[in-house]
Order: sequence, then structure tokens, then C-alpha cells
Amino acid sequence: MSLSAPATRTPLHRRAIEVNGYHRADGLYDIEAEITDTKSYELGLSGGRRLPAGAPLHRMLMRLTVDEDMLIIAAEAVTQAGPFAACPTGAESFSSLAGLRVRPGFLREAMLRLGGTAGCTHIRELLQQLATVVLQTMYSVRNRPENSAAAAAQMVNSCHAYAADGDVVKRRWPHLYTGAEQAAD
Repeated sequence: MSLSAPATRTPLHRRAIEVNGYHRADGLYDIEAEITDTKSYELGLSGGRRLPAGAPLHRMLMRLTVDEDMLIIAAEAVTQAGPFAACPTGAESFSSLAGLRVRPGFLREAMLRLGGTAGCTHIRELLQQLATVVLQTMYSVRNRPENSAAAAAQMVNSCHAYAADGDVVKRRWPHLYTGAEQAAD
């Protein structure tokens, strides 16, 4: 299924986000993200600078290094392009994510460290995608037989498809299923 056909339109803004997960030789995992914003037209910036059409207005990179328990061992971010001279220093605070664990509540904890003027809005926007890719990257590790109970407990009720009373949980983890048939037993 596709979206309906759009009205005639002119492109103005493009945001590209790419996130990749890697298993390191030392046993840790790197999750790297890049966000790039471009305009389809020349843009005037502060100080009389001109940004050519298609050149990055924003380009930020971030890496989380996590262990098998999804504990953030190290975090770093860098701003390669931003509209203001101050933009690159907004990336410095992201190292404060070290010590957090990617789990329910991670984004709330991260925002306590990085909210407002403590961090860069655009890099903060990557945190949801980074957390999701941590989970996706760790899927094979966490679903080894010795880790499957922990993985199941983390997945149940994490989204619509994994609802405790839904068909996916009923099939994959019947012991965690809470649907009507379970209640009747």
C-alpha cells in the first residue's frame, strides 16, 4: 500500500537520518547515527553567509557504545554543519549519556541530562532512533536461548504488535499472554 497521490508541489526541505549498528571486535556494540537537513533553495544565514541549495544546513553525527546489557559505555556527538557558530558546542554534552541503560524510560533520563540549552535539539532527535537501533542490533544477542526471557519481558507491551493480550505475544510467549482466553483458564 502507498500514500495517495500528492498534489502538485515544490520540494523545500529534506531531512535524512541514517542509523547503523555494529558489533565491535572487543565485544561491545557501536550504534551510529547521522542527521542531515538540506534546503532546495539558497538560504541566508547569520553574518551574511549564504548556504547554497542542497548544502547541509545541519549535519550531526552521534555514536553510542553499549554492552550486551544495553548499558551505554561511551557516547559522543559532533556537529559538522549548523547555521550558527555556537552549534558545534551543543554536541559536547552528549558524553553525559554514558552510564544510562537503553530501556523503558531511557529517553526521559536522557532529556534530564540533555534538555533545553544543555544539548542540541537535532542531536536529541536522534536519540529515539538510536535507542530503537540499539534494540534491533542487540536482537540476536538478547534472543540467544540463555537471554530469551529478558528479551521477551522487554518486548511485551513495547508497541501495538507486542501487546500482552495480542496474537504475537500469544504465539511467541504464551506464558506472558494476558488475553481473554488466558483469563478463562
